[in-house]
Amino acid sequence: MTVAACLRKIAACPRKIARYLRKTSTTSAVLGLLAVLGLAVLGLAATASAAPTFTFKVTAVPIPGFRGTGDILGAGAVLQGEGTISGTEYGGSPPPLTGIDVFAPAGAKLHPQGFATCAPSTIEQSGPTPCPKTSIAGPKGSATGVVSFGSERVEETASVQPFFAPGGGVEAFVDGTTPVSLEILAPGHFVDSSPPFGPEFIGEVPLIETVPGALDASFERGTVRVGAAYKQGRKTISYITIPKRCTNGGWPIKVQLSFYGGATAEASYTMPCPKR
Repeated sequence: MTVAACLRKIAACPRKIARYLRKTSTTSAVLGLLAVLGLAVLGLAATASAAPTFTFKVTAVPIPGFRGTGDILGAGAVLQGEGTISGTEYGGSPPPLTGIDVFAPAGAKLHPQGFATCAPSTIEQSGPTPCPKTSIAGPKGSATGVVSFGSERVEETASVQPFFAPGGGVEAFVDGTTPVSLEILAPGHFVDSSPPFGPEFIGEVPLIETVPGALDASFERGTVRVGAAYKQGRKTISYITIPKRCTNGGWPIKVQLSFYGGATAEASYTMPCPKR
């Protein structure tokens, strides 16, 4: 890593700087370091003045294999969220995503009882293969972003598989293979929000380093699907049940994102009322 790279990442690199000073005359070394530091400060100021933007939409779709679910008042459903992040603050891409906070509408209900769970330690050590099938919290989604590959920044699409976590939470296993191999586990949990919202999901997204010292991965767009069910006799037990009533044209949903470096973005969406 160069001295410039050290300063851009605001990392402590005393040995690198010391070697640089030994190899260069005092005056030129100081001037060089001041120039690089100035560029770094300007870069940080530009990042602070700009912020990524975010848009999303949410739809209720049927739970695979379960009739009578989907975009129906009071029915179980898979909630499908599709989002796009725009920004150039981080090497021409949005900064790495570090957190997500989703506010679901009041009247939406969660029923984690009866579903199996998969411990984070199991996925981190052995991947998702040992997880019980009934711990899968929804159909597989996807995430597309930009990763460091050698000295280049290239696009990669990874799968996103949600699992039920111990304690009532949901964790997402992100699995990418091309052009770089990556596996991360993003944990999350639910709390109660205040009207007009109901359940609130608070998730964490680990930083993804694909090349040591290079820029971390940046998320740009993706689709996440959460929702599952099982049979109890003839009755269908759904993890997510959408509200029984819908007024004022739809249900309010809000999402707040946190990024590496401290930037944030917020967006709202009104989910249309079901036709039935």
